[in-house]
Amino acid sequence: MLRVSESTDPPVGVGPWEGPWPTRESGDLPAHLDPHLLEAGDRRNVVDRYRYWRQEAVVADLDTRRHGFHVGIENWGHDFNIGSVVRTANAFNAAAVHIVGRRRWNRRGAMVTDRYLHEHHHHDVAALLRWAADRGLPVLGVDNVPGSVPLEGYAVPRDCVLLFGQEGPGLSAEAVAGCVDVVAITQHGSTRSLNAGAAAAIVMYHWALQHAGDLTP
Repeated sequence: MLRVSESTDPPVGVGPWEGPWPTRESGDLPAHLDPHLLEAGDRRNVVDRYRYWRQEAVVADLDTRRHGFHVGIENWGHDFNIGSVVRTANAFNAAAVHIVGRRRWNRRGAMVTDRYLHEHHHHDVAALLRWAADRGLPVLGVDNVPGSVPLEGYAVPRDCVLLFGQEGPGLSAEAVAGCVDVVAITQHGSTRSLNAGAAAAIVMYHWALQHAGDLTP
């Protein structure tokens, strides 16, 4: 009988806090630390800076340095790639994520990173466009539709909404019409389009190269 070997992958995160717990001069635990995580260990998908931090403390700290771009995602077909887009939005500390269409979306690919983002829902594209217009935010579509402009060399606004379509059909016609520009990632192979999650990562990195400065944490 074939025996399946046990995984040798190292555990994610850190174990229980070793030694006396950190305290303030008053003897109290710092407000940003979670006693449960200190006791049990922190295996969450967070950078080391936030080990043992309370979730709300992580969000509050991220809020002090959110970037100027928002991420909008059309959700008409419950696309499983939405989770990947959200995870990347977290990695680049987007101002917020906006779900357009169906309120519920497949969160599996987000790897719980959505807990550290601000999420908004818009019933349709028109509602998102109104929300952006009220705040003076240009909406920039991402799709390789006729009339799109190459992402390479494009000056992405610091404050904007990057709007992504779902896998397959891409952006809806209404979304394309409402965008100030639609950018496309130049491809050099035979495939018609990139995976939505991969395209989102490229575009957000393109924004970061122009506006985020040093990309190291």
